[in-house]
Amino acid sequence: MKEDTKIVKAGRHPEDQLGAVNPPVYHVSTVLVRTLDEFENLRETPEGTMAYGRRGTPTSFALEEAVAEVEGGAGCISSPSGLAAIAGALLAFVETGDHVLVTDSVYSPTRRFCDTVLARFGVTTSYYDPLIGGGIAELLRDNTAVVYVESPGSLTFEVQDIPAIAAAAHARGAKVLMDNTWASPLFFKPFEHGVDVSIQAATKYIVGHSDAMLGTATATAECLGPLRDSVRGLGYCAGPDDAYLGQRGLRTLGVRLRRHHESGLEVARWLERRPEVLRVMYPALPDDPGHAIWRRDFSGASGLFGFVMESGSRAQLAAFVEGCAHFGMGASWGGFESLCIPTTPENHRTATQWAPGGQTMRLHIGLEDVGDLIEDLDRAFARFHKAKG
Repeated sequence: MKEDTKIVKAGRHPEDQLGAVNPPVYHVSTVLVRTLDEFENLRETPEGTMAYGRRGTPTSFALEEAVAEVEGGAGCISSPSGLAAIAGALLAFVETGDHVLVTDSVYSPTRRFCDTVLARFGVTTSYYDPLIGGGIAELLRDNTAVVYVESPGSLTFEVQDIPAIAAAAHARGAKVLMDNTWASPLFFKPFEHGVDVSIQAATKYIVGHSDAMLGTATATAECLGPLRDSVRGLGYCAGPDDAYLGQRGLRTLGVRLRRHHESGLEVARWLERRPEVLRVMYPALPDDPGHAIWRRDFSGASGLFGFVMESGSRAQLAAFVEGCAHFGMGASWGGFESLCIPTTPENHRTATQWAPGGQTMRLHIGLEDVGDLIEDLDRAFARFHKAKG
């Protein structure tokens, strides 16, 4: 099946649901059995069948089957948030005394988890230059259990050479975990590039409507068992309504993400021409430093990117972001709505320095008319200048 067909068909079994196109929402805790033998063997219930609500229902099974098929892994485990999926995946492959390598451009809650929870459990974390590529071999230690990648990087959008990093990691016995939220399962196929576990904040593009919290982690056959044991041991399970919204949102991922790509590219090109903009960080732009690797490994770009504009006062920054008609301010992204926020990557880096010479901004380009969005930004720049002094 081609990708668009797979997105529509994967995980759907109408014949098992009285012909219903979508799997219904199962609100379940207790699952009744009829015999003593069944009750005594509940723990050995085959995967994909109900034994207890926390172990999954047909609603979550449908989502997990679909994500695994679209992303290309052996299986998928859902969690109640993207950070829960990250935590469950990391804890599956480390133990006391281990070492983890994490890209310096990582999503900040991931960094916080490594520096607090993993550190408390005796796992050390080192951060590396996201552009290191195969040079990461020099940082690998005998006790390095995981190399964590995120491409493009959070806030600064560096594109990592995942195949080169994976080859070096596997040569030393380390697993490669990737945050693949930006590209989604549609625009980057992690398992074709050496990744062992691919993590999604499904809250973003899979749900797609800013109305549910959800995470997924998809793994190779070798890594699926430890991942499942970790997530279950932590007591994680996705809520039934959120899982339903995830599998419903997945069906339109193809058309939504292509619109995000097209509009994002148009806005990014417009920003490149603005005199106030020092730099646009969007891998789909030919002048972006990561464009060559993005073009080699990705099949599209999402609507999330950054830019650096000239420095101004706090009053100027407030004037820029507070008066927008179509760009809201919010911590998430991936929904149908556009967002614009100032960011401070310099506050999070430890292995590299972020000193772009201006104010870093992050945009999420939603599904509004792109002309309206450009006009909104044009007015924002006008307010920025007016507030000067």
